[in-house]
Amino acid sequence: MCMKREFMFLTVLVLGPSNSKYKIDVFLQPPIDELCTLWTEGILTYDVSLRQNFMMKATLMWTINDFLAYCMLSGWTTSGRLAFPICMERTRTFYLSHSHKISFFNYHRRFLSPDHPFRKNKKTFKKKFVETDPPPPRLSSLEIWSRVAHILVCIELQEQQNISQYGIKHNWKKQSILWRLPYWKTQLLRHNIEVMHTQREMCS
Repeated sequence: MCMKREFMFLTVLVLGPSNSKYKIDVFLQPPIDELCTLWTEGILTYDVSLRQNFMMKATLMWTINDFLAYCMLSGWTTSGRLAFPICMERTRTFYLSHSHKISFFNYHRRFLSPDHPFRKNKKTFKKKFVETDPPPPRLSSLEIWSRVAHILVCIELQEQQNISQYGIKHNWKKQSILWRLPYWKTQLLRHNIEVMHTQREMCS
């Protein structure tokens, strides 16, 4: 049954040996078109309890994915110095001198309450350092849209676009096709990190 044409899912296709994360929007285009139709026009559906037809409308509330899939769906690259999409350009990192890798250690204390004892702990975290900075401001959907509105969706490109200040002031690699949904600019929450991956990769 799963091999029949009508039961195949376009979103599980892989571009051969290539990594499809940059061009995932190509496979998302059909469901995005259907979601736009479900939001604006609706589709005639049969209600078995009332035994009558009605116009059903639907919306995509958010995505649930791991941190790597966040990059594919949001357009913000989750690697490098500006990996964290919440802190964005306010991400504070430092290089480890021996491994030459980027570390985000210690700076998570910004998200604690101002009177939390961990903020003044000079031994357990970064030595002789007291955290006094507040957490970075959380941008609204419209503020984020203003940053990606000029960036093209990858389905409009033949190759990856060269975006000014990428990796220096921002990590936007593309404009996600999800912004084509009429309501995506007003969503309070667009992407969620899956609990299972967070527990396994961060808390174990």
